Amino acid sequence: MPLRLYDTWSRSTREFTPIRPEQVGMYCCGPTVYDHAHIGNLRTYVFEDVLRRALALNGYTVRHVVNITDVGHLVSDADEGEDKMEKGSRRTGESAWTIAQRYTEAFMSDWRALNLLEPTIWCRATDHIAGQIDFIAEIERNGYTYLTDDGVYFDTSRQDDYGYLARLDVAGLQAGKRVAQGEKRNVTDFALWKFSPPGTTRQMEWDSPWGRGFPGWHIECSAMSAEYLGPWFDFHCGGEDHIPVHHSNEIAQTQACHGTRLANFWMHGHFLVLDAGKMSKSSGDFVRLQTLIDRGNDPLAYRYLCLSAHYRSSLRFNMEALDAAQAALDRLRRSYVQWPRGGTPDAQSVARFKEEVDQDLNLPRALAVLWDVVRSDLPAATRRATVDRFDAVLGLGLADWNGDAFAIPAEIAALADERERARAAKQWNEADRLRDALAAAGWNVEDSVNGQVLRPLGKTK
Repeated sequence: MPLRLYDTWSRSTREFTPIRPEQVGMYCCGPTVYDHAHIGNLRTYVFEDVLRRALALNGYTVRHVVNITDVGHLVSDADEGEDKMEKGSRRTGESAWTIAQRYTEAFMSDWRALNLLEPTIWCRATDHIAGQIDFIAEIERNGYTYLTDDGVYFDTSRQDDYGYLARLDVAGLQAGKRVAQGEKRNVTDFALWKFSPPGTTRQMEWDSPWGRGFPGWHIECSAMSAEYLGPWFDFHCGGEDHIPVHHSNEIAQTQACHGTRLANFWMHGHFLVLDAGKMSKSSGDFVRLQTLIDRGNDPLAYRYLCLSAHYRSSLRFNMEALDAAQAALDRLRRSYVQWPRGGTPDAQSVARFKEEVDQDLNLPRALAVLWDVVRSDLPAATRRATVDRFDAVLGLGLADWNGDAFAIPAEIAALADERERARAAKQWNEADRLRDALAAAGWNVEDSVNGQVLRPLGKTK
């Protein structure tokens, strides 16, 4: 069965065919490093990690690029207000460069804690200023820009299909504008380059052909993705909040510069919602991954929770849901570590799992296949090999976990397998006899909804 994925551009689920068979290009919008990432941000990166792993499951090599926004992201998407980095600097009393480094490192720590695959390339906006200036200059040569007192702006009226990704009603927005837009010609126009305010010196500013200043937020992604993946590549990903402004503007810029819509597939993860509403860093109402760790939860329990909902549906977060995910992960780990190595994956189960993954990353149904295998009467070594194959996509790090890693001799595993088959056949007397045989050999067996768990006598959970 082919890999089929939902494309925001076409509003349809389409079969994936790579642009270049030898390598799939994938660009993911990274964090603005003026503060810690919250768990809603991190849900998007889990979805993108699963996409990359699903591509590998289908035999593709992926060139994965993630940016770090360390300049140019203003507090308002309307190109108003101060740079978030400058705001973070004022909040902490440290330089914008210092907080950019601190929060980049914090983000990388969260990334590793969630077992996300390392990108092929990390790229910082401040390391690519020259490329952004060149990109703006090409847009200018093609006639899509105009100057105002505070910057170089993109003229969205030059594109009849501007905002198609979000299905924006541009005429309605223009007619219904309620706020002053300064020298902007159209309410949807956006800054490519912002001038430093007269008489001031910003911490982050550079010379350009138009004046000293800094790049707009959107230009970094268009310039860096084109540099590392070319102007037409396979996947551009981000959160659903990027659709109406950031990603629509990236597409406009790249159409004006290169004549493409940047990516063949535009894919977006949906929000994680607290009981009190959507999280927001700007309001200070957000939960960090470290908050969960300090509470005693494994960060991979949060990853498991993310896998339990489809990436295109909102996920409501509360501590009860996290605790349920932690309990499920613990049961899975305790089952997994008792199975011996050396088996061969069950082909039918692997095919069922891949079928669900290939249907637009249907991880909730893929998890159901996983639990069917855990509870099955397949030989223990077969179960382990099969679940290993699944975990290449799930990313739960089962093979690296050793919290309850009791070494189970092959003869004990064989007795346990025989007992499970007896229970499945409702041969209760035989199952009890085998339980007694395991106890005589020094092993306790615990029955649960996810199958039996073995541990040496005297050991507790």
